[in-house]
Amino acid sequence: MTVESTAARKPRRSTKRVSAAQKPQSSEPQLVQLLTPEGERVEHPDFEIDLSADELRGLYRDMVLTRRFDAEATALQRQGELGLWASLLGQEAAQIGSGRALRDDDYVFPTYREHGVAWCRGVDPTNLLGMFRGVNHGGWDPTTNNFHLYTIVIGSQTLHATGYAMGVAKDGADSAVIAYFGDGASSQGDVAESFTFSAVYNAPVVFFCQNNQWAISEPTEKQTRVPLYQRAQGYGFPGIRVDGNDVLACLAVTRSALERARRGEGPTLVEAFTYRMGAHTTSDDPTKYRADEERQAWEAKDPILRLRTYLENAGHADEAFFTSLEEESETLGKRVREAVRAMPDPDHLAIFENVYADGHALVDEERAQFLAYQASFAEEGN
Repeated sequence: MTVESTAARKPRRSTKRVSAAQKPQSSEPQLVQLLTPEGERVEHPDFEIDLSADELRGLYRDMVLTRRFDAEATALQRQGELGLWASLLGQEAAQIGSGRALRDDDYVFPTYREHGVAWCRGVDPTNLLGMFRGVNHGGWDPTTNNFHLYTIVIGSQTLHATGYAMGVAKDGADSAVIAYFGDGASSQGDVAESFTFSAVYNAPVVFFCQNNQWAISEPTEKQTRVPLYQRAQGYGFPGIRVDGNDVLACLAVTRSALERARRGEGPTLVEAFTYRMGAHTTSDDPTKYRADEERQAWEAKDPILRLRTYLENAGHADEAFFTSLEEESETLGKRVREAVRAMPDPDHLAIFENVYADGHALVDEERAQFLAYQASFAEEGN
């Protein structure tokens, strides 16, 4: 997005008074960054992180394999194997960085795009695909990995996370809870309510907002007059904006927020400032509402490319590492492809079951209409 500068305009006399609340902010929001888009390591006074070469390579591997899985899922949807897919392309650093900040006993409440966080929690990628194929309602046991099922209803998981965190506090546990949501969900009343309850009850929860600039076709500036992280001030807890394409900064900031929660100091709002490089879902066409130049500008900030540049310049990874990872990536893609094609076809009539315990005349009528519609394809083929 570009904002037209008014500095060069000739000032006009006006008798209209402008209140302090109406005046634009004089400076850009602060952004926590530890790795620049050019792959240069920088320091931040409040967020230090010291990772070994093995740990850095591990973060890179996580992002590469997550992106490969995501690309395979997108291709499978295009081939008719999945009904829908929500891509995370461009948001790998936000998810892997925050996901690797978690302890095993922490609990995660995701939306429907947190494939990278699921990877960090040890959820098999193939288990994420059953719901999008229409053959199950999740595919994994949330208690096994402390990773809740995907939430399709926008924003509701923040309330679930808050309630769970309040329970954690009452139990006297020192674990933390993290709730993921997007910039679009920040406009939901559920999110506002979760902020209120978490602050009043000092719940050990981190609200992790992936601001990818677009809520489907609605840009962020159409949703808020202030940067999203500043909303936390009105609820009485801290908010911070982090470079969502910097995996090191996302790791450091999320780790700090989780530790704060465990110490009993209450919630934190983390706004990961990133970009959705693909479509909102595979049913969306982003070329209808955003310019190619915008995407190109964000591609220069690619989270994977910047970490690779740093690894190479610092001598932390050689060509053999990248070659081996490419082979592992292709193996993962093949495994995902074979697993999805081995899944059963969805039951097209299941949508009509269990709507009412004892059945309903209108549902029966709708089922009959659907069966007639399906039968019409067979008739056309004869």
